Amino acid sequence: MSPKTIAKLSKPESSEVFKVMERNVIGLLGGLPSEQFDVTVATSREHLGRLLVSAMMSGYFLRNAEQRLAFERSLDSMTDTTQS
Repeated sequence: MSPKTIAKLSKPESSEVFKVMERNVIGLLGGLPSEQFDVTVATSREHLGRLLVSAMMSGYFLRNAEQRLAFERSLDSMTDTTQS
């Protein structure tokens, strides 16, 4: 994949989805201290892989939900327009 494609896939279109993704990642990593601390996280390659898969699956789910919501809003606006 090109860097442009990866960048596009990495950024959600709505701020709501971004907030959900942020909460999900925080939930996966646990409550790490604020930036005032120098934190080092150590894990095995296998656990890191599982974390990555979990984050990717959540991302796919959220992207699908975002697209469905946009589609439903589009259909609703078309229905409202035809009824007017």
